[in-house]
Amino acid sequence: MKEGDIIIPTYVGECQECVNCVSRKTNLCLTYPVRFTGLMPDNTSRLSVRGQRLYHVLSCATWSEYVVVDVNYLLKVDPTINLAYASFISCGFSTGYGAAWKEAKVKSGSSVAVFGLGAVGLGVIGGAKMMGASKIIGVDKNEMKREKGEAFGMTHFINPSGSYKSASDLVKELSGGMGVDYSFECTGVPSLLNVSVEATKLGTGKTIAIGSGVENIVPFDLIAILFGRTLKGSVFGGLKTASDLPIIADKCQNEEFPLQELFTHEVPLADINKAFEIMKQPNCVKVVIKM
Repeated sequence: MKEGDIIIPTYVGECQECVNCVSRKTNLCLTYPVRFTGLMPDNTSRLSVRGQRLYHVLSCATWSEYVVVDVNYLLKVDPTINLAYASFISCGFSTGYGAAWKEAKVKSGSSVAVFGLGAVGLGVIGGAKMMGASKIIGVDKNEMKREKGEAFGMTHFINPSGSYKSASDLVKELSGGMGVDYSFECTGVPSLLNVSVEATKLGTGKTIAIGSGVENIVPFDLIAILFGRTLKGSVFGGLKTASDLPIIADKCQNEEFPLQELFTHEVPLADINKAFEIMKQPNCVKVVIKM
């Protein structure tokens, strides 16, 4: 890399040499791990304001005009790429896309349910479509997400807010009463983890937990798992920064994704606090912070 390069910061590095990288079973590199300390690898912070020490969020700290980042957490991209769209693939959309592609490895002709149609959920839909899923069910209480989901390849939409039935039962009604082959929990809402598991087939159903909420400990229905279902966690959709993310960046560059459907709002950095209010609007998917 050199001065002037356009780069995408990520929070998962890839050394291609550690046990995990060589195994090809996970994207969680042991040499360049996800950093939750808010500090650089040498346990220092390179950020401050008026003399007060600040912290790096997951190695990125992208809400700042200048930041120091370990080069192993960066992806260099084509300078002609749409910068707003490129920002969507550093996480969010790519996390969902990777969850269907790399984590679940959705099989062609299979059925999929996606809980939560934000950028992550829409990414799951896009990934499931690419993998050849024949039935992709989107679940969201926001009716405006129906059109967004369809743009990425969703075949059926469920708004459970107007029904006395559980979302898992509604999913089963659309899948022959059996449930789906794969479900993806993209909201981080604790109660939906059980619902997403119960929406899958007995014995073979697979659920990928992607969403991260405020509560890390949630009540769980063990019976749903004992009957042969599988629950798997996912970080960054199982994507590797050096090996996998360039493929998604190329697809973004070639306009293979309708990423314009994600770009709903834009605010300057000075008005960043307004972005949090905009996120509450039902028509919001992604707010771009203009530097």
